[in-house]
Amino acid sequence: MNRSGGNTMTETQSTATTPRPAAEVAALPRAVFRPRGTGRGTWAMGSLFEHLLTAEESDGTLGVALVTQPPGIATPLHRHHREAEAFFLLDGTMTYRAGDEVFHLTEGDFIWLPPMLPHAFRITGDRPVRFLGLADPGHIFGLYDEVGLPALELRLPGADGRPMADEIPRWNAVGPRYGLEVVGPPLPVDA
Repeated sequence: MNRSGGNTMTETQSTATTPRPAAEVAALPRAVFRPRGTGRGTWAMGSLFEHLLTAEESDGTLGVALVTQPPGIATPLHRHHREAEAFFLLDGTMTYRAGDEVFHLTEGDFIWLPPMLPHAFRITGDRPVRFLGLADPGHIFGLYDEVGLPALELRLPGADGRPMADEIPRWNAVGPRYGLEVVGPPLPVDA
């Protein structure tokens, strides 16, 4: 340090940096930026899954999707053998069963589910919900791609989506490969 409090350079120091080899630069971690409305969309469960971060982009550690689901959608009671899941509700209301507890989520609520905890939810109210869904590790979102369809637009599917009667057998066939195990019926309407 010099007398004015600043650093001085010695003869062996330089302000220039040595360029890194291309292979080393390619191996460096990089940020993933997804501008609004540019995530790849999947229609599954009568819903829209907009992929914000894929397992491939995060080296398998995390998957993130912006999910829009219409009123009345309900999952069967199920558990994930590998993934922990988290949900941050942006719009709408939903009822969530996690183990023996039942939670009524509204805008701004958050829930985290560890692997193997049986859980189910039902979209309540009279308007769609939007939530940020996170999975650790992130591969579970590949299940939605396998059972659903590529979204033609970032909106809820209409007649151009896959009918639930056609989709449910796909969930039963593909789900176990992703560690998804159905352990009970959906939440009742009045849960």
